[in-house]
Amino acid sequence: MNKPSVFDCQMIHLPQLGDRQGHITVVNGLKEIPFEVKRIFYLYDIPGGESRGAHSHKECHQFLIAASGAYEVLIDDGKVQKVVSLNRPTIGLHIPPGIWASEINFSSGSVCLVLASHEYNEKDYIRDYNDFKKYVDDTQDS
Repeated sequence: MNKPSVFDCQMIHLPQLGDRQGHITVVNGLKEIPFEVKRIFYLYDIPGGESRGAHSHKECHQFLIAASGAYEVLIDDGKVQKVVSLNRPTIGLHIPPGIWASEINFSSGSVCLVLASHEYNEKDYIRDYNDFKKYVDDTQDS
């Protein structure tokens, strides 16, 4: 199995349709993003400057969009860390499995929209960073 890296995380520009009356952006799984969407959820009412997330997945892909406001995503592959800013509803971040991600520095009123490739399964989550590092090292060895 290839070990994922932060460089596998991809910023994807989404199509925007509209005029002075407003805009719409459509996201189709396997078209605009590289997986079929099985779950959608969103984070909101997060106080300005706060953080969320801080976990990795074994199988689930995620696609994050700042539907409103702005926040940053700290992505980490166990060796390299990178911070990505999301602040437009037409740009999202694809996070493949095996990447530790934390949503940080939310502006007041932000909405973080998440499209996921899998339904919720607690066994897919790695919530402890030391367990994540061990998982990454074990994955690299296999």
